[in-house]
Amino acid sequence: MSDEPDSLILRLLRDMRAEMATRIDISDLRSEMASLGADLRSEVHSLRADVASDIATLQAEDKKTRKELGEQIVGLRRAVMEYHSSVIGHGVLISELEARMRRVEQHLDLPAMDPH
Repeated sequence: MSDEPDSLILRLLRDMRAEMATRIDISDLRSEMASLGADLRSEVHSLRADVASDIATLQAEDKKTRKELGEQIVGLRRAVMEYHSSVIGHGVLISELEARMRRVEQHLDLPAMDPH
């Protein structure tokens, strides 16, 4: 550049150029931010859809699991009732055998055994 002093017009033109460059940069930033905002909204909508799908899948699996668990509980109840009936039946048989043994002991005049 020359060693001439800056004129007022030249200084104003340089200031205007700098200001216009700043405005262009700001405009570019706005358009980039708008683009990023659109991308972000798209990602959020996609994430919402994924979460909704996962929740629906979990609910379906939960219903299936509850049904299977209910069936297992029914089977367990049935097994306990059968066992209980069997044990009661054995208890009745043992009681009958003890009564019969007492009658045999009495018939043979044997001393009764003490059931501690």
